[in-house]
Amino acid sequence: MHETSDAASHLAAPWHGLGRGLAYLVEHRWTLIRRTPVGAVVAAVVIPLVGCDTGPSFWFHKRASACPRPQAAQGVSGQFNQQQQEIRTFRQGGFRGDFFAQLELARRYEGQRAADKNLEDPVEAAVWYAMALANSGGYSPIAAYERRGGKDGPLSRFDDCRAFERHAAYGALDRLLSRMSTEEREKVRNRVIYILSTRGADGYRTLARMHDGYFGPFGEPSDNLQAIEAYGSAKRTGAPAALDLFRRNDVDAYLYNYLAVQTGDVSAYVMLKDFERSSPQRASYGGFVEAKAKRWIPPYEFYPPESPDSGVPHSDESDPSGEAREAALARLPELPFVHIGESLAYLRVIPSPLLDERMLSLNDAQTFQAMIGRPATGRLTGVEKVRAVQYAAVNGSSKAQLVLAVMYSEGVGVPRDYARAYHWYEEAERQGSAEAKYAMSTFFSLGLQGVADQDRAKAVVYQLDGALAGFKPSVWRLQQLLSQVSRPPRAVGEARAQPYAERDYR
Repeated sequence: MHETSDAASHLAAPWHGLGRGLAYLVEHRWTLIRRTPVGAVVAAVVIPLVGCDTGPSFWFHKRASACPRPQAAQGVSGQFNQQQQEIRTFRQGGFRGDFFAQLELARRYEGQRAADKNLEDPVEAAVWYAMALANSGGYSPIAAYERRGGKDGPLSRFDDCRAFERHAAYGALDRLLSRMSTEEREKVRNRVIYILSTRGADGYRTLARMHDGYFGPFGEPSDNLQAIEAYGSAKRTGAPAALDLFRRNDVDAYLYNYLAVQTGDVSAYVMLKDFERSSPQRASYGGFVEAKAKRWIPPYEFYPPESPDSGVPHSDESDPSGEAREAALARLPELPFVHIGESLAYLRVIPSPLLDERMLSLNDAQTFQAMIGRPATGRLTGVEKVRAVQYAAVNGSSKAQLVLAVMYSEGVGVPRDYARAYHWYEEAERQGSAEAKYAMSTFFSLGLQGVADQDRAKAVVYQLDGALAGFKPSVWRLQQLLSQVSRPPRAVGEARAQPYAERDYR
């Protein structure tokens, strides 16, 4: 003890100088080594040999650091302030499946920064934390090598920081959901389902895994460390509220696998067959699930379902693609513009409906584009015209609901979807639409016997699958039904003064 303190005093004394200090270390090296803890010597020898690729969780799991945040949007559009521009950029990345954009969106909506307090929206924050947890980009190994010793699989420092991000996301999501009502949790669940449903087969497969008990809570592998931590233990609480967001059940897992197959994806078909072979009970659900899938529609027509209080719109950045969508948009000119004009008038974008797109001013088009969070070009695209009808339908226009139902029935502007068509016919009929009542009893009952024209006909509901199986409407039928929705189009010159001014559109 005396020798060690003597060595320390020699090293600490400033008048000894660097040279004498080094000489003393050399002379008493064995004494110092004997007094040095063995662990420190081992660490000094081993750490340099491990290399810089070993992540922080290899040594101190709890000290793992967060990944670098994505760069904020550069430049500000004349239509949006800096904050709104950044949110739109992150939403675009989030809808495309960018793991880090989803995390950043969640933090912005959680209001972690003082500058984001006006954005604070617990439901929206929970949505993007859930999307990040369901994103395979957060848990799929990236490194192409294995750690020394072969433990924990192929991991790098980047894998470790992503694991830390997922661990933190589970905690944040659990805190948010724990403070929510049942209705708010339902909103979170429905918004996640909508976003994933816009991704086609990949999204449906993710939803299937999230409901499948053979996977982790958000579709990750069941042996994923963050998934295991979320379950908790006797000594650790875990994340019970996050685990309860999507209940495990074979019917929903089967349903989403089936919906993935309906997109024509080959790998989805393979996964469905594997699912059916996994247990006899699962295979027995086939008939029930097939019938349920024919009536399934996403929770929302578009995102968002409501306007936020912050003034920064929850823009819908989904970009479904495919031949069916392109073919449907190519047929959009078959839809008379008056129906789009009526929708814009219902939304109070324009004072009264227009018969011709050329009568729509640049400012009016930009107003609607800003309303739905799209670039303000002043000229409506095909998608934006469809969105006008959808927005009016969602906001209660029975006329727009009826038009949208026909669009889905015919595959005009939107891919043909009989389940959605029936949904919007039913919504319009609830508001007393005589045309919808007629359509519910005759348009959908083609091929059915004994269905009265004046009756809503519950037989249509019970025999819907049979009726739609051979239902192949024509363009002529579309024009016929639309002629019942509104008056025949007038000449442009006649409509300039007060087009449809005598009619009530509210």
